[in-house]
Amino acid sequence: MQGAPLATVGVVGLGAMGAGIAEVFARSGLQVVAVEIIEEALDRGRATLTRSTDRAVARGRLSGTDRDALLGRITFAVGLSALAEVDLVIEAVPERLDLKRRLFADLDRICRPGTILASNTSSLSVTEIAVATGRPDRVVGMHFFNPAPVMKLVEVVRTVTTSTEVVGAVQELCARLGKVAVTIADRAGFVANALLFGYLNQAVGMLESGYAGREEIDTAMRLGAGLPMGPLTLLDLIGLDTAYEILETMYRRGGRDRRHAPVPLLRQMVTAGLLGRKSGGGFYRYERPGSAIVVPDGQTPAAAPLDGARPVRRVGVVGPGEAAEGLGEIFRRAGYDVVVVARDAGRSGGSPGLTALADADLVVEAVADELASKQALFAELAEVCKPEALLATTTGTLPVIDIAMAARRPAEVVGLHLLDPTPAGAVVEIVRTVRSSPEAVTTARAVCAGLGRAGVVCGDRAGFVVRALLHPYLNDAVRMLEASYATVDDIDHAMTLGCGYPAGPFEVLDRVGPEAALRIQRRLYRESREPGLAPAPLLEQVVTAGRSFRGQPAE
Repeated sequence: MQGAPLATVGVVGLGAMGAGIAEVFARSGLQVVAVEIIEEALDRGRATLTRSTDRAVARGRLSGTDRDALLGRITFAVGLSALAEVDLVIEAVPERLDLKRRLFADLDRICRPGTILASNTSSLSVTEIAVATGRPDRVVGMHFFNPAPVMKLVEVVRTVTTSTEVVGAVQELCARLGKVAVTIADRAGFVANALLFGYLNQAVGMLESGYAGREEIDTAMRLGAGLPMGPLTLLDLIGLDTAYEILETMYRRGGRDRRHAPVPLLRQMVTAGLLGRKSGGGFYRYERPGSAIVVPDGQTPAAAPLDGARPVRRVGVVGPGEAAEGLGEIFRRAGYDVVVVARDAGRSGGSPGLTALADADLVVEAVADELASKQALFAELAEVCKPEALLATTTGTLPVIDIAMAARRPAEVVGLHLLDPTPAGAVVEIVRTVRSSPEAVTTARAVCAGLGRAGVVCGDRAGFVVRALLHPYLNDAVRMLEASYATVDDIDHAMTLGCGYPAGPFEVLDRVGPEAALRIQRRLYRESREPGLAPAPLLEQVVTAGRSFRGQPAE
């Protein structure tokens, strides 16, 4: 980098995000000028900063002396004129392009010519902001993640006019702040939001269609995908109005991909003032505006939802060796009387071992995911098992109704998809078909409760809940890599350090396997014919080559 390191920075806008950014700068020894447009807003920003640093002291993350020194490095001021001599200004004002363009035009007049002007925008075009100034070469995106003092990622967004010197200075600043900088071009949503918000929007669509309930969607993604919070809880935290604006911007700027077109329910909730935690109600109801404490409402599941479940004492498991034995052991540990019938996926015709299932209350198959084999098995089970026995398939990809109809008693057939790997096997997707009886579904829920696992009820659609939400996100990450927008490591860093995910999409793809991911993505696309769900060509090429995304042979 040319020139001296940045020493003084200005922050415009002291809401939660701006106050957090000011704290990050001051923690690193920089002199900070924190600016608002009116005195009341300045007082709120100062109070936010004080509360944050006091919490850090109370939790032992900051000494009282360091807290006082941190706050002493921040000068609070009303009006942009206080920023005349700073080295860099970053804005954290509301996500409105007209507002940001006016602000940058004003900063261009006030700040000295060498000052770098940065935007914390999460979705707007940095280029369109930059051209409102006479120094577009010194304008850059610097997207922090909330809460800024905690999250380690900063997306550094360079436009076609941003100078190499400015990019280098901002990268160096991020390193000084202890942040990981991912440097990318100016594209809708950048990395993290481009991957995150398609997933969030799809989750709202699932809820809107009645495919699954809000608790079920959130539980499935927390326990089944290992995410820190479910998508609807996360939307309440972000703010539904903020999410709507980000999606609208991404849809307009990102080629009008329908996955980014806000679901109608989202717009309706914003219009109704249901904005999430900040308004006291969104997808969930909260104790008060700004609270994180959820309180029951009319959609909260009843305390005793298992009335009507049939008693299940004896469980039969059908499948090849280790798979069936492992599943049988899960039921044994929960206190069920278990009989395991070893069965090859390829066998057809009569199987004498199946007669041992005649008195089973529940039979679960664990044969290979081949439709013909499963249909043949369920046809045999229909002959052997008692009429009231619940029959369950563990398929993760096939239509359950196709299997159920082969049994000639479709009312008694459900899917029991035990997600693997999951935290201690914590969740089971209970798949109801259009022919599954309410008693069969309730019995399946009771069985899952008996296993100590969360049962998530959903319809019989490709991917069920977890894979239907997870795999399009993985496919989007592959498309991003395919476009040479960001590297494997940068994309993974964006999701782990910016969104708090336990693993980035390519780490997940390595674990799942590209071939399995492609198979699931093809099924999702065949069912919906949604162009945005078509498998990324790069995914197909990696599978054809027998490689992983990190260049290693696929396992």
